[in-house]
Amino acid sequence: MQALFVELPPFQRHRSTYMDDTGFLALQVMLLRNPTAGELIQKAGGLRKVRFADLRRQKGKRGGLRVIYYWWSGGAQFWLFTVYGKDEQDDLSAVQRKALEGLLAAELRERTC
Repeated sequence: MQALFVELPPFQRHRSTYMDDTGFLALQVMLLRNPTAGELIQKAGGLRKVRFADLRRQKGKRGGLRVIYYWWSGGAQFWLFTVYGKDEQDDLSAVQRKALEGLLAAELRERTC
């Protein structure tokens, strides 16, 4: 399968902190193999949270990174919203979910019109 990976500004800001190019490629391969990997985030408009190994800090999926993304099947695109370490935060707060849902709605309007 071929798909476009779109790094939204929050993901772009944090990516180099958490993963090098090799790690980013591994994330892309994983998502290409299973576009709906991870869990659907409740009340977030279709955003998903996937657990991903933190190779820089030698942590597996369980204690590693969390990547928030949206799979837009109509455009064969992965929209990468943000990435963070589990040791920093496990679940998104209601305020964060609402903000990400708003960002998703804006992206959908912009890309589907």
